[in-house]
Order: sequence, then C-alpha cells, then structure tokens
Amino acid sequence: MLESPRRLTWDTSSVTASGLRYFEDYEPGMTRDCGSVSVDQAEIISFASQFDPQPFHVDPVAAADGPFGGLVASGWHTAGLVMRLIVDGYVSAESSLGSAGLDELRWPHPVRPGDTLRVRVTVVEARRSQSKPDRGIIKTLIEAENQAGQTVMRATSINFIRVRPGPEAAPGGS
Repeated sequence: MLESPRRLTWDTSSVTASGLRYFEDYEPGMTRDCGSVSVDQAEIISFASQFDPQPFHVDPVAAADGPFGGLVASGWHTAGLVMRLIVDGYVSAESSLGSAGLDELRWPHPVRPGDTLRVRVTVVEARRSQSKPDRGIIKTLIEAENQAGQTVMRATSINFIRVRPGPEAAPGGS
C-alpha cells in the first residue's frame, strides 16, 4: 500500500503559493524525493493476474523454479507504483499539461514481495516551447531503488508544464 496517500484534485486553492510549481520552478539539476511505497505478494499477484499473467508474477511455486528464483512484480506494476509517487510528490496539479512519453524505460533489478521502493526525480532539461509559449518542456530522470539501494526502475520522461501566469493573465490584468 502507498504510504500517506492523499486525495488528488484539480482544486489547488488549499495549496500555498510555495507549493505551486510552474515551468520556471523546474530548473535543471533540481532533485526531488517523491517518497516510498512497500510492495506485498498479494498486490503483485493481483496486478499481474489482470495485466501480466506470467508464471513468475502470479504463481509463487512456479516462480521458485523460474528465471528470478521467486515471485517478482511486473515491470508495469512497478511503473504504476512509481507514477503514483511522482504524481503525489513532483507533478504540480496547477501546471501539469501531461506527458509526451518515456524514453529508456528500464527495470535493471526485479521487485520482490516485501521490497520498499524509494523514488527520486531529477530535472535534466527545461526549455520553453517554441510553438506554444504558454508552456515549457521538462525532461526528467526517474529513478526507483529498493531498500538495498538497487535500481529497480529508471526512465526519462518528457512533460509539458504551464508557464507561470504573468500580470496580464491575472484577473483584472491587461
């Protein structure tokens, strides 16, 4: 289960000004810890039963003789857990305009029952959109490690982020 889950909403009125982030706040080199999540056997089997029913994801007995020597989470399950932490700890509801996708998605080590994953993101590149000046394009390195410090997921995401509104965008502005 996720630690400290929070209700997500588009209403940002309860967020302080320091909590709202726009394109200008995502500077290259900025790193953010997005928290952690623990993974249990029942969740691994439940997810894989629906979306990736390979024996090493759904059957502990068969998995013991499989390529990983035991049950492991689907990479797609890992990606979903990581995404939730990114949304809770990095993406700004105020300014996020979605993603163009992921580059170089890798799962170098398996996720096993009982693992606790910690997610960290680092802004690699930030540039203003040439065609849509109301937004910027952020390239972010995503890294998830287990409790032993092994990288279990790495990817680079491309996100569109709204530029901070200027005085002309404020109510009553020109």
